Amino acid sequence: MAIDLADYEKGGTVDGDYDAALADVQKRLSRLQVAHVVCQQRSIILFEGWDAAGKGGTIQRLTMGWDPRHFHVWPIAAPTEQEREQHFLWRFWRKMPGKGRIAIFDRTWYGRVLVERVESYATEREWRRAYDEINEFEAQQQTDGVNIVKVFLHVTQEEQDKRLGERLDHPWKRWKVTPEDFRNRARRADYLAAIKDMFRETDTRWAPWKVIDGNDKKAARIAALTHIAETLEGCLPVDPPGLDPDFERYSRAQLGLPKKG
Repeated sequence: MAIDLADYEKGGTVDGDYDAALADVQKRLSRLQVAHVVCQQRSIILFEGWDAAGKGGTIQRLTMGWDPRHFHVWPIAAPTEQEREQHFLWRFWRKMPGKGRIAIFDRTWYGRVLVERVESYATEREWRRAYDEINEFEAQQQTDGVNIVKVFLHVTQEEQDKRLGERLDHPWKRWKVTPEDFRNRARRADYLAAIKDMFRETDTRWAPWKVIDGNDKKAARIAALTHIAETLEGCLPVDPPGLDPDFERYSRAQLGLPKKG
């Protein structure tokens, strides 16, 4: 079924207590990070969406209880001169997670079919062929054992304008607003067309998209984190691995603990 962003514009509020719901889903996510480490799993969690849609705040709450040694957040900006000389996926291959690690992308390789398409940084031939290249890239990761979660945070133009205005009025948030935000805003219709094509071409069975209604920040955070938790819980071992019996006997002897059983 085709993804229609108009279905994600209600801005519903959180059912129940937000703080309790956040603490509950963060507890689930903390266990999932441990599962990555002890079971040597690898995952990619990627975020796309409008400027001021809440990607940064969601990532902050996603990682709040995680051990920083076992994940990395990659904020993706424009490619460097060296990166532009390579295939557009080259710089992302270098950021794939190792065993026991999670890679989080704040914007991604989908820039090729979004900003690079709309702003004509890529030729039409380049961005059109990118759909197949991206699908193959993600299929390769999934086949190699990497779990993939793709989240798109959507807000209406009215909500985006409200948040941009609030940032301008806040002395410690003004740095987040750039001329690029307003260039993108002025071309919203072009971005909507590009996003529609992106969903149609890259919403695959091995790496499906999840659109989150971001018009209420708190509800969006709970929805996004719950989706990530549910997806990873379906991919990762649900039970912790057993302790090596020889190591357990040695450890108990060193600590003066009685033998179990």
